[in-house]
Amino acid sequence: MIPYKTSIRIDRTSKQAVYLQLTNQFITLIKKGILVKGAKLPSSRELALLINVHRKTVITCYEELILQGWIESIPQKGTYVHSKIPMLKQQKLGADRIDLKGKDEAGFSFKKQSYLDRSFPQSFNKENLYVNDGIGDVRLAPRNAIATLYRSISAKKSTPLYMDYGTTYGNLELRKTLVSYLNETRGLRISIDNIMITRGSQMSMFLAGQLLFDKDEYVIIGETNYSSSDTTFEYGGAKLLRVKIDGEGLQTIEIKKLCEKYKVKAVYTTPHHHHPTTVTLSAERRIQLLNLAKTYRFAIIEDDYDYDFHYNHSPILPLASHDIHNNVIYVGSVCKTVAPVYRVGYLIASKTFVDECAKLRRFIDRQGDALLELTFAEFIKDGSLDRHIKKTLKIYKTRRDEFCALLREELGDYFSFEIPKGGMAIWVTLDKRFSWESVAEIAKKENLIFFELQRYDMAKTNHNAIRIGFAAYNREEAKTFVHRLKSTMKALDI
Repeated sequence: MIPYKTSIRIDRTSKQAVYLQLTNQFITLIKKGILVKGAKLPSSRELALLINVHRKTVITCYEELILQGWIESIPQKGTYVHSKIPMLKQQKLGADRIDLKGKDEAGFSFKKQSYLDRSFPQSFNKENLYVNDGIGDVRLAPRNAIATLYRSISAKKSTPLYMDYGTTYGNLELRKTLVSYLNETRGLRISIDNIMITRGSQMSMFLAGQLLFDKDEYVIIGETNYSSSDTTFEYGGAKLLRVKIDGEGLQTIEIKKLCEKYKVKAVYTTPHHHHPTTVTLSAERRIQLLNLAKTYRFAIIEDDYDYDFHYNHSPILPLASHDIHNNVIYVGSVCKTVAPVYRVGYLIASKTFVDECAKLRRFIDRQGDALLELTFAEFIKDGSLDRHIKKTLKIYKTRRDEFCALLREELGDYFSFEIPKGGMAIWVTLDKRFSWESVAEIAKKENLIFFELQRYDMAKTNHNAIRIGFAAYNREEAKTFVHRLKSTMKALDI
């Protein structure tokens, strides 16, 4: 029995729910090896008395830990730390020791280019419905709130200071705000030196790809993967190595085999909901991937594109929150959460890597929109972002349930899918009698538009599946969508 009474601290003033505070502290105890795999946990009643919380809080915490894969409940025996959780590898002392000072030095190598050191849509037809791969409903964006903040900031006497050329790291106030917000909501341990603001996560991936790869170096990606990242890394000079995706996400055993054979510089992953299949990377494989990054000194590019949208339980903390060797490059944005037009993203990594990204960014996009960045700093600080997330989360969950019910009821003979636990899209497999290309061709006559089907690599992998977004359609639009798709399939099934 460990001293839970002194090991666990509950902050009653924190915005974070008590059960999440408790959950995250248990995860820390497991990662540090204080709670070893197979260790029995106290009963909910016993722990509640020890740390002075309601028993239901402990029960909710245990349920969350079970859902995330950190612990397991064995009937008539009790609750235990999961037997398959590996321990994070610690830095060994010796001649090859690398001293890491906080978040200053990266746990991997990357290109440094001294010559960078310097002091200084497409139109849409309203009659059509477009099949997207998982975007939010821009009609729900809090435009008035953002516009009011923007006008207020623009009217301030101090605003002209932000209208000249500024830093390539992004607005300082937004960086400070995001450091505080991400540390609290995602369990990160970063400072102002570990973050830069970008125009969306795509810019972050481009910067990372340009600095990480030399000729004949490799990046590991999923057998199915976010196609834009593939192109970005190939443009940076990387060669792609693909590993299979199963019900637990990227197969880390296969990653290890590839690392033994090739010079792997990075692994790209969307662990919260794999793009495109929507699978969540299990807790066991998260730790294994971090251990592999430490052993083989590669970077993990973690694209956390839809962290805020998880419907079955609370969002799972990103890999970056467990990273102790500075191997993770964490990218995200508010584009998916609020609306794509607001090009505000961020890249988080070791200070040295962020510094190099900031130098390169000068020659890609001199700087972002400082006034918009100031607006979003206020938008986050006054709680507007959290309120927007809470509102849309409820709406998107309802839309997911209704859309999946319609698909299953009306088109169950043609398609198969699992209801996604989160995100804004469904991974839909088409019956082998048909091809998506033929579906797309007939669907045009029904004003249902598919595009970029080649990004799913169906010819190579033979999975015959694509992502179909649901969040952007209200109830009537979802009915129209399914009706048009049903008409398409009937026309094909003659």
